[in-house]
Amino acid sequence: MVLSFLDFMHISLVDVIDMLLVAVIIFLAFRWIRGSSAFNIFIAVISLCVISVVVSALNMRLMTALMKTLLDVGVIALIVIFQPEVRKFLISLGSRYKLLSKAGDAFAKSFGRGRDAVIGSQEVNEIVEACRAMSRDKVGALIVFRGSSNLEDIMNTGDRVDALISSRLIRNLFFKNSPLHDGAMVIGRNRILAARCTLPITERDDIPANYGMRHKAAVGISEKTDATVIVVSEETGEVSYIKSGEIKTLSSASELHLILNRSLAGDEDRKEKDNRN
Repeated sequence: MVLSFLDFMHISLVDVIDMLLVAVIIFLAFRWIRGSSAFNIFIAVISLCVISVVVSALNMRLMTALMKTLLDVGVIALIVIFQPEVRKFLISLGSRYKLLSKAGDAFAKSFGRGRDAVIGSQEVNEIVEACRAMSRDKVGALIVFRGSSNLEDIMNTGDRVDALISSRLIRNLFFKNSPLHDGAMVIGRNRILAARCTLPITERDDIPANYGMRHKAAVGISEKTDATVIVVSEETGEVSYIKSGEIKTLSSASELHLILNRSLAGDEDRKEKDNRN
């Protein structure tokens, strides 16, 4: 009698692997939402899952059917409620694992999206001149250069511009009394695509205290996408180049010109090919 009741306790190697995988998933989910408002809901869902497993093992048919219905509806409800958090997790997952990120970039480039990162030399000159003038006048600026990553969600937070790249237009958009000066400018396809855009703030706590919200926003978007970002500090006039979460302070307009030519005008790819040959 007792042995038949405990038949469900017989564990095979596959069961052990199954339980370990579930434990890893729960641990990663716990780390992801720890300290957030979703933590209590997560505990409730785990409790329902445990109850569902127990009643199923005990062959309680009505309770099993009830718990199955609750979990099926609950999963859909959780996806709807926590859509922003789920999206953030998937973006973070894709950017953290370089193999997935590189595969996505290669796929995008095969359809021509990689050309978004290429800016003409004349446009680079206009951008450098605008940054030089804004640095001199201590006008804050945040410029995002779109790569193969889709920044439609970012541009939807601001105002569409779709204009030719010019030094005067960039300076006017970031002028302190301009209605579009607050936020980020997005550049792609050799054009100014949008202004006054909101960027995700990095969650890193090792950013130096002398960097403000513009730098943290620049690091945030560069961590989640392959975008290149230029920041002009309103307090110091310093110009910074941000890529893949790394901040590089530039000492002169010529250095900015050189680094933009390498990363945006296609010189970097040509240089790598020449080095290989």
